[in-house]
Amino acid sequence: MTNSKVRFGFPLAVALAMASAAAVAQETTVSGDAQIKASVVESLDRHAELRAPNLISVQTRGGVVYLNGQVSAGQQSATAQMVAERTPGVTRVVNSISISR
Repeated sequence: MTNSKVRFGFPLAVALAMASAAAVAQETTVSGDAQIKASVVESLDRHAELRAPNLISVQTRGGVVYLNGQVSAGQQSATAQMVAERTPGVTRVVNSISISR
């Protein structure tokens, strides 16, 4: 193999390998986020005080859970946050739930 092929071929191979690994990691994160979201929603559904007329939506990205919506009491917001924080795979919870009056 000539020196120029080694000089250009090896960095190209490394770059392609890194791009492939990044794509796999992103796919794993998306899959993990979907599982985390499903687990949080399932756990929230086990709490009758968080069901309708309360409205809580759940989004996940990179293990971070985003809670949005409205509940009728502050304790319900705190409960939703606690439930999300205790879910396996959750790294952080951003609670944007508002209290309706």
